[in-house]
Amino acid sequence: MFLKELEKQNPELIDFAFKLHETQQILPDTYVVDLDMIHQNTEKIVEEAKKYDVELLYMTKQLGRNPIVAKEIESAGIENAVVVDFREAEVFMKNDLKLGNVGHLVQTPKSLLKKIVKYGTKYFTMYSLENAIDLNKAAKEVGVTQKTILKIQDIKDDIYPGQVGGFTLEELDSQLEELKQLSNIKIVGLTTFPAILFDEETGTYQPTSNMKTANKAKIIFKKHDVDCSVMSLPSATATKSIKLIKELGGNEGEPGHSLTGTTPMHAVKELPEKPAYCYVSEISHSYDKNSFIYGGGYYRRGHLKHALIKDGEKRDYAEILSLDNSSIDYYLELNKKYKSGLPVIMCSRTQMFVTRSTIALVKGLHSGNPELIGLYDSQGRKLEEGVR
Repeated sequence: MFLKELEKQNPELIDFAFKLHETQQILPDTYVVDLDMIHQNTEKIVEEAKKYDVELLYMTKQLGRNPIVAKEIESAGIENAVVVDFREAEVFMKNDLKLGNVGHLVQTPKSLLKKIVKYGTKYFTMYSLENAIDLNKAAKEVGVTQKTILKIQDIKDDIYPGQVGGFTLEELDSQLEELKQLSNIKIVGLTTFPAILFDEETGTYQPTSNMKTANKAKIIFKKHDVDCSVMSLPSATATKSIKLIKELGGNEGEPGHSLTGTTPMHAVKELPEKPAYCYVSEISHSYDKNSFIYGGGYYRRGHLKHALIKDGEKRDYAEILSLDNSSIDYYLELNKKYKSGLPVIMCSRTQMFVTRSTIALVKGLHSGNPELIGLYDSQGRKLEEGVR
């Protein structure tokens, strides 16, 4: 999906990834992440957000919840993180990283609420009155008042399977008065997901139908005299969508794939953010007319299509044959035949936290001093010495 853009905009990453494989510093099934490029991309997004007074909370699930990546993003100007779930919250708390929003995509289990409230997060996102009551209890025990955002999701909204949850407009109207009475929660705004998506036909970012629901929710907030100073409009937050966030009445976004230059728009256009990772594998064996490469990092929504194979000084391209839903990615299949042991590089949309891949972090690619600074698992934990 992004291989051509990676070759054009960040060839240094490809060359160094091949070198890491050649020198046996990494094994196949490794994502190689360019920290310097992430820093540059972040700075560009921050600069754009300042123009429109849009608050940014960074997301790292797509990069394996990695604390070193998180610190790099912080140093480039985004102070707080939005953690996708409670596991990511645990990783970030262990590494003393600042939490900006907890609970947006995955609500927090009751037994972990008190710990997170005590640690501190700028916002908690709640899906229901029942969950908000639990949060209020935890906040009361800690002795703080927790800023809270309500997720709004009506029945007819655009909803991804496995991500269903939120207040319907009817529930919001009937329950806001009770929510207002909770002693240790302060409702400060609302969110919906996804609010903005890339439209392939127009080649632009467009609001989803969820925005109609969000705007109706704002009216209900006003009716009940409830604060709505935060309008969080996540998905596809990037330099080219921040203006739209503002135009839609939003003031908070959550850059994720834009930090690595790998949003759907980046696949078809050259944008300010540049590709900042690639996936490295190796030819395992051949069968009939095709070769098979080691898997482990496959993401079914990633639109993985092409591979770059290096044989000495020669480079060749192959097509990656898609897996069906019954398959585990022990191997990925190429439409050509190659010698075993050759390195293979790919670049597609991914979510590293759902893979079993190793994450290799590199710096210095664009200053002539490239180095591998660490190997991590897909959950942000540093690998033991000698483990690749």
